[in-house]
Amino acid sequence: MFLKNYFFKEKIKQNSYFIWNSKKKNIETIKQFKPLDLKLIIGVDSQKEILLKNTINFAEGNFTNNALLWGARGNGKSSLIKSVFHKILISYKKLNLIQLNKNDIFDIEYIYSILGKYNHFRFIIFIDDLSFEKIDSDYKIIKSTLDGSIQNQPTNILLYVSSNRRHLMPRDMIDNERSSAIHTDESVEEKISLSDRFGLWIGFHKLSQIDYLKIIETYCNHYDIDYNEEINKKAIQWSLQRGNRTGRTAWQFILSTASDQNLKIKI
Repeated sequence: MFLKNYFFKEKIKQNSYFIWNSKKKNIETIKQFKPLDLKLIIGVDSQKEILLKNTINFAEGNFTNNALLWGARGNGKSSLIKSVFHKILISYKKLNLIQLNKNDIFDIEYIYSILGKYNHFRFIIFIDDLSFEKIDSDYKIIKSTLDGSIQNQPTNILLYVSSNRRHLMPRDMIDNERSSAIHTDESVEEKISLSDRFGLWIGFHKLSQIDYLKIIETYCNHYDIDYNEEINKKAIQWSLQRGNRTGRTAWQFILSTASDQNLKIKI
């Protein structure tokens, strides 16, 4: 155990980006961690400000809220978490990001027991795309963990979770519960109460065409792509073909445009 703790401490001294390895019950260094520059994440200014402020407060040692970033897919929830962390790391070197696969939620109490020993470091545990199709054991584990977060969650750990669902489960599950439960209010509250354990709810909604084109313009300026009316038309057509306007769709359009123009994009 001493040897394992020694190597763990050496890892967090030398790196800041990790992914949890459930089989080894240890962290693995992410060597090619290249998040988007925070200034390139457009159309979510209020969300950016809230998460940035919360993360800085945490890095400075203040009590802060776990955050649930929810909403439409492809609008920058996970990108924002990584980019905010990367920016703040410049000033706060003892901050660490550990990505936990949603299928490894069972390890979260064990992770707490390890990370809680390193009080002079601070850790953000990031769980991406978390949602539940039924009230299964995974739901009960994480709900139990967050329910008891005041007692169980070390003060040097923060949870950031992204989901496409505000209550982490489909709307029809909640509606079905309302229609079939004997004690409706209590039963439904039990199902949706997990999301209430996050002090911050940060919503991401569908982009307007103006915001979508602003993202395209920002990318073009950053990557030296000539931004003009023709690019605008092609970007709109691209979004119509895909049936959505998201940051991810904008990025895919930029990659296609750069490829057509034989431009090399460096992330």
